[in-house]
Formats: sequence, C-alpha cells, structure tokens
Amino acid sequence: MTSTSHSHLADGPQSPRRLTLTFNTPSGLRRTTPARFGARVSRRDPQLPQLIRNTLLEDQGQNCVQVRLTAPDAANPAARALLDTEVGTALRLHRAFGGSPAGAALFPKIIGHELDTAEPYLLYEPPRGFAAAHTHVMSATDQRPLAHGLMRALCLLGSQGLVPRGISPSTVLWDGETLQLWGLEAVARAGRPRTRWGRAPYCSPEQRRAEGLIDPRDAVWSAAQVLYQLVTGRPGPADRVPADLASHRVLAETLRGAFAPLARDRPTPAQLLELLDPGASRRLALDVPADEAQPHREAFEQTLRLKRQAPAAEPHDEPDGPGAGQVVCPYCLENIQLDLGSLFVTDSRMQYQPLNPSGIANPLRRQDVMRGAVQKCTADPEFPEHFIPVPYLTYGKPLTIAMVGQSSTGKSHLLTQMIAAITDGGLEPFGLKWQSVNPEQHARFVRERVQPLRNGKVLDHTSGVGLDGFARFVESLLITDAQGQVRPVAFFDLGGEDLVRTDSALRFLLGVDAMVFVVDPALALPLPQLDHAREHLGLEVNRDGDLAFATVLDRLPKNGPYLDVAAAMVLGKADLLRFQPPVDRWLDEAAPTALDPALAREESGDVYALLRRLAGQAWLRPFDSIRRCTLHVSSATGGQEAEGRYPVGAGPRRVLEPLLSLLAMHGLIEVPGGAEAFAVGGATAMEAVPLPEASDSPREETM
Repeated sequence: MTSTSHSHLADGPQSPRRLTLTFNTPSGLRRTTPARFGARVSRRDPQLPQLIRNTLLEDQGQNCVQVRLTAPDAANPAARALLDTEVGTALRLHRAFGGSPAGAALFPKIIGHELDTAEPYLLYEPPRGFAAAHTHVMSATDQRPLAHGLMRALCLLGSQGLVPRGISPSTVLWDGETLQLWGLEAVARAGRPRTRWGRAPYCSPEQRRAEGLIDPRDAVWSAAQVLYQLVTGRPGPADRVPADLASHRVLAETLRGAFAPLARDRPTPAQLLELLDPGASRRLALDVPADEAQPHREAFEQTLRLKRQAPAAEPHDEPDGPGAGQVVCPYCLENIQLDLGSLFVTDSRMQYQPLNPSGIANPLRRQDVMRGAVQKCTADPEFPEHFIPVPYLTYGKPLTIAMVGQSSTGKSHLLTQMIAAITDGGLEPFGLKWQSVNPEQHARFVRERVQPLRNGKVLDHTSGVGLDGFARFVESLLITDAQGQVRPVAFFDLGGEDLVRTDSALRFLLGVDAMVFVVDPALALPLPQLDHAREHLGLEVNRDGDLAFATVLDRLPKNGPYLDVAAAMVLGKADLLRFQPPVDRWLDEAAPTALDPALAREESGDVYALLRRLAGQAWLRPFDSIRRCTLHVSSATGGQEAEGRYPVGAGPRRVLEPLLSLLAMHGLIEVPGGAEAFAVGGATAMEAVPLPEASDSPREETM
C-alpha cells in the first residue's frame, strides 16, 4: 500500500527529491543515510498540518513514509506538539510491545525521528492494509476479526495509560487478516481533561463537548461507530444508540452498551474483548511488559519511612550569624544592617549619588525613593565595591535559595526561567504576590537575561560579584504571602567545584535556607539517545555523581542523621528525555494551580526510580542526605540549542514546581497536611501503630 491510500490528497509544497537525513532511531542511536522522496505529497487530514510522502532510505534500501512539518507549520507550537505526541506514542508502543510481534503489528512501526530542526519529521514503515474509509460494507467474515483486533489495540494502549481519541474509518487499516491502528497524534493520557478532537459521529459526545476527563471508554464509542459503519455502510447517530442495532447480530451481541452517551455507562475495552473472545484479555496481559521501576519506587518509599522515623534535628548554634536587624550581604556574605548614612541613588547618568532620606518630608515620596535606594556595603574592605538594595535590609532575614550543580547543568537557564515565571504571575494561584527588591536591578536582569532567553538566545554562564567564584548572587524579589507577610527571597548560583573552605563560605552555607540540586541527564544517564548531546557538549557519563553536589553536601552543617536544609532535586534539560518514561508524563502535566502532596510525592518517586535504576545511587545523594527533599523534572528551554540559539525559541516546561515545593516547605504556601507531611509524606497506618515491647513469653505471630 502507498502512503496516500488512507489520506486526503493535497498539493504540498515543493521539496527536494533527494537529501541526506540524520535522525534518531528507536534505540536512541543516530543514523545518517541518503534518502529519496516520492513526488506526491499528501496531507493525512485536511484539518491537520502534517504532510506525508513515500521515502526510500538508500543505505539499506528501506521503503518508509515520512511524516513532517513544513518550516512555517513548525513555527506553530501547537503543530510541533502534535508531532511530539505522535513520536512519543510511537516510541512508547515500540518499547512496550516491540518484542511481541502480535502486539507490535497493531500499530505503526517507527523507524526514526528528528524533531530539533526547522522541518521536523518522523519515519514509519509503510502502512499495512487499506483504510476502512475505502470499504463501503465489510464482509461478515471480516467483521469479528476486525473488532477483535481493534479491542486488542485499545487494551494494549490502555495498559500504558493511553487513549486513542482519533479512531475513525481513516485511521483503522485492514489487510484482510489483521488490523493496524494509525492516528497516534491524537493519543492522550487517561485522566487528563478532555479537549475537542475528531468529528461526529466517531468522537464521543463528551469528547466533542470537551467535558470531564479522558476515559478509555471514549475510544470504545469511536470503535463502535467505525464498526457500525462497516457493517451498515452508513454512519451512526452522533449521540445515541442506532435505532437498527438489534437487526445486526454481531453488533447487537457485543456493542449494545458501547453507544451509551456517557462513558461511565459503556463497557471497557477489556470487557468487549472478553465478549468477542473469552480469555483473550487475560492472554493479552502477557504482552504487557513488567514495570522495571517498581522496586526502585519501593526503595523511595522506604527512604521516606526512615526520614519520618528519624528524630528531628536540633537547632544548630549560629555564633557568627546575623544579630538583630542584620542580614548577610548577598555579595561578600558578611553581616550588615541598614545604615541611613550610607545610602545612594542613581542619577540620570546611572552614577551613584549620596542620599539623605531625612531631607524628604513627604512620607509617600520617601517610601518610593527608599525602594529604589541602595546601601554601600563596607563589611569586607578587601571585597570589590558593591551596593545592596534597601528593601533587602528592611524586611527581616531573606529566604536564600542556592542553585547547585556543575556548569553544564543549565542552572542559569533554569533560574532565569524560574524568575521569569514568577514575574509572569506564576505564584498568584498559590496566594503569593511579588515585587522587585530594586526596580532598576530587576529591569536590568529582565533586559540582560530573560528577554534574550525568551528570544531563543543561549545565555552565558551567570555573571556577577561573588565569593571566590563559589556563591554568586543572581536576583532577589519580595514575596508577600496570603497573610500579608513580606519576605525577601534571594537566589544564588553555587559553583560547587570551586568551593574553598573559607569562613565566609562556611557561614554562607550555614545560613542557606533552601537548595536546588540540578541534575544534568547527559552526565547522569547512560542512555543512547543522550550520546549526541554528550558529544555536542564534550561530556561523559559520570557514575560517581555531580562533583558540585558532593562538595556542597560535605560542607553543610549536620546536626542529626539528616541535613535539615529544604531541598529540591531537578532532573534538568528534560526535553532531552521527553519521550522517556516517566519524564514524558510529567513534562506533559498542566501547570498546577494548587499543590497536591500526593501528586508531588508521585513525581518524586518516579524521578527517584529513574535515577536509581539508570544513574546509580550516587546521583541521589542530596535526597539521601537531606531530610526534606522533593524531586522534579524540568526543561528551561524545551529543546536543544544549535549555534548559540534555540531554533524554535526557548519554551520552558515545569520550571516553577521546584520553587513551589521549597516555598511550601518554608510555610509560604499552605498545603494539605502541613509542610512536614509535604516534605516527607504522612505516616502510614502501620507506622502509626506502636511496636509491642519485647517479651520472654512466646506469642502467636499474626499477619
């Protein structure tokens, strides 16, 4: 069958007939080959942007079809998201069922993909069979086998938590013996909010109205409508049971409940498969791969149990800590306090001029001037000249947050996008408001860091005055919580590889309130799909963990079995792993409007399991060492850079979640169960029962 036999033909843009392609294979390895393209370009669906054409990969004489986006279409994030979904689904099915010929045959077989390019594409083996849309009425002998294959496909997708929303006569292919289900761009995760997709009568009534959550039984409606059309030669009603269903024996016996308007009233795919072939769903379960991550998630839960059972750390002494009215200077890290005789403001030439606030009689004007004023810090005469915004000194002890990781981890990009998300109002759903500590400094940060990154430019490493190249102050904001309390939040970048054991450095670490440990997947995970990134960045896998993590953790003050600083571990550059479970799931999660402790714990467990299984325990040292620590996936840019730019712009994903966790642990965001339970989980019923005291008398063991 040609690639256009189940497509709506359209005149596509002219393109070269022969090119050299370099793409990722399903195993993660790179493949380069000359390719020859067919002259006919078709559009699979007139309402969708993807184009399809026959292709010959000349290195192996391999026929395939290429699904691609033109450069103008690829500039549309929604179009790229469709192609991402299709590639992610095809790869997931390949990993799950590639070893089962019967299961793999139900879906298109992916050959390769290349998405970080101006015209992204994927390659499939040629479709098998003809689209059901080309069949007016199907023979009675084919009806039951096709229904059987369709339900098997739905069951296998369901085992991966996936629901095909685009089942129609155009996406169901039949070769006379076996079925192949296309339309992978319309696959979505069960439990996500429904969105409008498809056409009546094939999309379910709830899907057409975008009501409720995606349910595997949405696909049962679609499958039933396709089968009804193949049996009767006409489409069924869009919102009810066909009036003549009883006159068609095969349909009446197996699909009567499938036409219920509400998903909850329809049978599941497994129930329909059992009606068609008793015992089939049980046999099909043998094709579903075992969950390799489960032992590692159990290890995560055991680690949390040990943390809950450990005695709380006693407050450490701070003989050299700030006194009343004092804070730590974010530059030289010495203690300072407000000194009205050392204030300055900038003039029209951006030069510092002395300020005497006592000469400003109007209190409103004085408040406004003081907000833009700075104080010259003289706490360390040997340190280069530096100035501190006055609001930083007047709202109590700042909440200091330090980014930790080697220079390759993308800390600067992550922190920039995190601050940008705050200024875009990302904290408002959680009852928090923000304002700049110093409007002039914040405007410079936005101009020099946020705007270039959003425009697709790769940022240089974080610059700024710092301590021996170790602690570099990046930005500070004033955060107001739901009770109206204002607190400065200061962000630092720790270059842990260069830490020198000085009194100032140790004092800074003693006063750090929260840490974000950023994991570079190219350093941590020995996955073939990361080899290209490693080669580009000049990196190698390091099984011993991040040197910066070890350097900082070894110097943090410890009082008890665990370090008591709040922390978040972030698997950064997650776009490199956007098709790797469980990263694919979490990157697709919608931005939260409330913190859900159960969901946060689930993400932490998934990331822990991934790192423990593939990277090794050394990469989990922050989580193992720190009592209050959550784990996250995040992508600051959404794609890989090329020649100093991000080809499709920098699209951040899940950059604010690590900060939300830290703010919750410090009580700035209220969470169900409290900050402690959010950090280490609530005690289980077994933990709540006290252990019996030892006794010399024998007693019967109970379960």
